[in-house]
Amino acid sequence: MVSTLIAVTAIIIAFWAVIYALFKDRSNEEEGLSVDFFIAMWRTKRLLGFIDRLARKNGKFWKVYADIGIALGFMGMAYVFYALFKTAMATLQTHGKQAGVQLVIPGLTIPLWYGLVGLAVVMVVHELSHGVTARADGLPLKSVGLVLLAVIPGAFVEPDEEALSKASLRTRLRVYGAGSLANIATALITLLIINFAVSPLLQPSGVLVSGVLENGPSHGILQKGDVITAMDGMHVKTLDQFIEFMNKTKPGQVVILTVLRDGKMININVKLGKHPDKPGEGFLGIYPAQNVVSKIGMEWLILPLFFSLYWIYVLNIGIGLMNLFPLVPLDGGRMLDDVFKRYLPEGIANPVRYLTIGIGLFLLALNLWPALANLAG
Repeated sequence: MVSTLIAVTAIIIAFWAVIYALFKDRSNEEEGLSVDFFIAMWRTKRLLGFIDRLARKNGKFWKVYADIGIALGFMGMAYVFYALFKTAMATLQTHGKQAGVQLVIPGLTIPLWYGLVGLAVVMVVHELSHGVTARADGLPLKSVGLVLLAVIPGAFVEPDEEALSKASLRTRLRVYGAGSLANIATALITLLIINFAVSPLLQPSGVLVSGVLENGPSHGILQKGDVITAMDGMHVKTLDQFIEFMNKTKPGQVVILTVLRDGKMININVKLGKHPDKPGEGFLGIYPAQNVVSKIGMEWLILPLFFSLYWIYVLNIGIGLMNLFPLVPLDGGRMLDDVFKRYLPEGIANPVRYLTIGIGLFLLALNLWPALANLAG
């Protein structure tokens, strides 16, 4: 894992060194391409007319929509702060074994293509919502465009920062809160599509081995991508059946697994280890996931559609909420910062802001600790 991470990091650095050398002298921060280390932005004014038309069509709706975004923003801010505080305490108690914030790196921590599709949707709906809300409140936009941050693609809407800073507090809060509202709304709509349109076309068909724990009982025996269909001759179609079986096992017990690998069924014997969290229970040492197949065939279409929608849902809900964390430059941080400036005297507002930033960075660091340790192997 460490060698893979080093190789990927080296490729990324080499790619950006070449891009920077080729395009640094052609950068245009007004319109067109601008390049810096690990970030490339392409700006255009051509889509501003589309955003204007969208904002003018239902101006009142967008203002109500954005007001909902303000309310959701502060509620989400409180929830995310509480959730990160809770997981940070668990991280300290378990010395980094408790999972916290998960890194979103297509190809490393999430599937490459599904991850890229999900991230693209996250960025487009987020930034479009910012832009439409800003125009509905009469704020000018400078440009829209595409961005590549290291290996993560996205989109952006660039408001006139001077006009935004002079706008009323309510207008600024509307603009800040609208992005996460769009992500959460997109996640909910996607979840409805999954549950009512796609899931009825699928059926469980075993337990997918999505990863094998290094030095665990299955290391070198099971492979990522294997599908467990039976255990000791008992058919296993769902995760619940897998968990029920494992709850009855003991350390040292030899289990016969029927596994689908590369289109062939094979039987594999695995001697279970000791479960790290449940003394007396057997441990297989894999990361299990539900495997599904299509009831109507056409798996070349149904399964990619399902997994694309799944990652659109997961990334929109996760990133949408995380963006409300009260830490500048996240939208939640900007919302809280503007409220502090408006309602607190400067002598109190600044210390409170710095205290909030300090606590936020501390909580974020604690939550990233397990993810970074796991990525490093």
